[in-house]
Amino acid sequence: MSEHSANPSTATAATGRSRAVKAVIPAAGLATRFLPATKAVPKELLPVVDRPVLQYIVEEATQAGIGDVLLITGRGKTSMVDHFDRRPDLEARLEAKGDTERLAAVRGPSELAEIYTCRQPEQLGLGHAVGYAESHVGDQPFAVLLGDEFVKPAEPLLPAMLELQARTGGVVLAFFEVDPAETKRYGIASVEPAEAELTDIGEVVRVTGMVEKPKPEDAPSNLAVLGRYVLPASIFDAIRRTEPGSGGEIQLTDAMELLRNEGTPVHAIVYRGTRYDTGMPLGYLQTVVQIAAERDDLGAEFRKWLAEFVNTDASGVTGT
Repeated sequence: MSEHSANPSTATAATGRSRAVKAVIPAAGLATRFLPATKAVPKELLPVVDRPVLQYIVEEATQAGIGDVLLITGRGKTSMVDHFDRRPDLEARLEAKGDTERLAAVRGPSELAEIYTCRQPEQLGLGHAVGYAESHVGDQPFAVLLGDEFVKPAEPLLPAMLELQARTGGVVLAFFEVDPAETKRYGIASVEPAEAELTDIGEVVRVTGMVEKPKPEDAPSNLAVLGRYVLPASIFDAIRRTEPGSGGEIQLTDAMELLRNEGTPVHAIVYRGTRYDTGMPLGYLQTVVQIAAERDDLGAEFRKWLAEFVNTDASGVTGT
């Protein structure tokens, strides 16, 4: 087990409940928005400068004390597992050259966490994918991290979510504010103030309802679901009882709403930090530029070039 793993017996003193120590990353999708690049390369391995998106996500989990990660994969995605495996031949070559910096970078992914995999034979929705984690997770709470977004390491989100779930025992979500015109792209929630004893964790709200991709005029708020969840094990039974919904798929939103209607508390943290969304080409490009511009080794020179580039018109003439 990775040195970053949390102790499974660690419990929140106020409730005696254990914190989640396992994470599930659904990553079986076809990534059609990125074709033809994703015909052979999983979207989750597209590079953000010199690390794939998936590594940022696993690092986010380990930063929160999670050392057990299950990848829900699909056909043609075995390279995701390979990325977190050792490469003795490459390591030996780098060691012989004395390239300690790259050697550490190559070994790093294999030292982050214990990586497990499960194959989803058909892509029938996020709820369907999460259901495949039941035998691995068992009867303990667990985190779900979607494979195309992550948050800035200096502005973590997951630790507060794990604490909130350990206190409430229910479903914990993360929200971010969107332009009202964009609600049709996201799951949107209606909320009310959270219990006073939970407000020390952060900007916590109690969820009173959820709807998948509503039209702006039908949206109950502008709070969209960010791709992070901490769920009780009861979600698996709810998934089994959930009928296909939006797009003919088994939606995790519908399963969570079923639990909420049956009395399971649902809370959320409103996240005000930096969120990187690599799920579409524009967001992916924005993420690459943002992170490259902030790198100590690349940032100054890259920002200089970028400023010159954006101030040059199509004819190659620098603007004033």
